[in-house]
Amino acid sequence: MRTFLLACIVATAVSAEGVGSASAQTATTQFNVQITINAECQINAASDLDFGASGVIGAAIEATSAIAVQCTNGTTYDIGLNEGQGAGATVADRAMTGPNSEDVAYSLYTDAAHTDVWGNTIGTDTVAGTGTGSEQTYTVFGQVPAQATPTPGTYTDIITVTLTY
Repeated sequence: MRTFLLACIVATAVSAEGVGSASAQTATTQFNVQITINAECQINAASDLDFGASGVIGAAIEATSAIAVQCTNGTTYDIGLNEGQGAGATVADRAMTGPNSEDVAYSLYTDAAHTDVWGNTIGTDTVAGTGTGSEQTYTVFGQVPAQATPTPGTYTDIITVTLTY
């Protein structure tokens, strides 16, 4: 009887073990993940160009500004600067307007030597670049040449930056 009882206990233990593992089943599937990156550019910042304070404009006054752009990797672009809002201004001869509608002449350049005027005609006087996916910063070199000094006051202009891609 003892042998019979021992055999029953062993048989019960073996069948309980097999029940748990035989009933576990799994199913799998897959799905796609994607993103489409379009060519794009943005202007992240354009800092003010401030020539400071001066009395008589007997010598050239220089100042710089910065334009930060960001374009998708490999995207080509051009950065242009318009002539500003001064009456009769051109990209070669810009004008800050002040009291009594008087002007202070100035120019903007792509280089520190002040040889290349920065304008807005693509292929002629803009700055060309290729995006890296990260922000890229360009320096604007400004110069007020020696000139007859107008009435004391604050003289201003507004330049529009155009990013073409």
